[in-house]
Amino acid sequence: MKSGKHTFKAFRVEEVEGNFICSIKDIELNPLKDNEILVRVYYSSLNYKDALSATGNKGVTKTYPHTPGIDAVGIVQESNSNKFIPGDPVIVTSYDLGMNTDGGFAEYIHVPADWAVRLPEGLSMKEAMIYGTAGLTAGISVLRLAELVKPNDGKIIVSGATGGVGTLTISILSKIGYSVSAITGKQTEKDFLIQLGANEIIPRSEIENFDKKPLLKPMFAGAVDTVGGTILENIIKSTQPMGVVTCCGNVASPKLELTVFPFILRGISLIGIDSQSYPMKYREIVWNKLANEWKPENLHSLYKEIKLDDLQHHINLMLNGKLKGRIVVSLVD
Repeated sequence: MKSGKHTFKAFRVEEVEGNFICSIKDIELNPLKDNEILVRVYYSSLNYKDALSATGNKGVTKTYPHTPGIDAVGIVQESNSNKFIPGDPVIVTSYDLGMNTDGGFAEYIHVPADWAVRLPEGLSMKEAMIYGTAGLTAGISVLRLAELVKPNDGKIIVSGATGGVGTLTISILSKIGYSVSAITGKQTEKDFLIQLGANEIIPRSEIENFDKKPLLKPMFAGAVDTVGGTILENIIKSTQPMGVVTCCGNVASPKLELTVFPFILRGISLIGIDSQSYPMKYREIVWNKLANEWKPENLHSLYKEIKLDDLQHHINLMLNGKLKGRIVVSLVD
């Protein structure tokens, strides 16, 4: 196969007179550059960044036309790198994939070899995309949390519990023996969260309306926060001495109104999680744990599979807060 002459299908976003139009198009592959690999994509997944890119958010994607998709898994077809050879199964997530580099909503991607992780034994390609960037983020969060907080230390609270990172975090923590409290604004999803492994469901409004005092009653040994804002503030103020709080999102707000008291009087650690540029050696550790001892028993109940033709509808659902769990995009027949 000659990459410069091969056409393939992709979910393309085009800017037309200030409007952003999505459609499936046949496009041509460009020749590989040094240290790049060409990957035949088998599966991708839908993330919030993809939805933003598909609607013209210039904070995510600066130049159009563009193919979103910050996650991809597939088989190396060509390689200009000594890291991989044709036939190798690889996972590509984050870095610039799907942002300003054409992403995984396509039958092929060509990316720097340094962005790819070899698919671990024990993990199928579909399972890799049930995880995707959300699973990598959840895994990094659990890895950092577990360094200092053990299952016997107390409850772990997880915000944004029905989202991609939240559902996978709850499932992983439950699998490895932690007691989990789930925060959600969707009370109709209580049974779903309990099936994931949550031991307690806390309404979002309850956390948002905690007292404004600089310190609150210690309730949690640690936390994985995916939303930021007031919820993160109140989680930090309610964490017990020597607890750990990880944060990876700011959909509620990027601002925190806190004193230093939780940090210097209780010794709480606040750890930011940046899965986009996380070092490769730690990515490999997390992916291997996700493939083996961290793999939830209920992993296959956490996703819905769609095709490229279904993407636009599910992007709209995501932007309106009407999705739960993970959306896996199949690019195979």
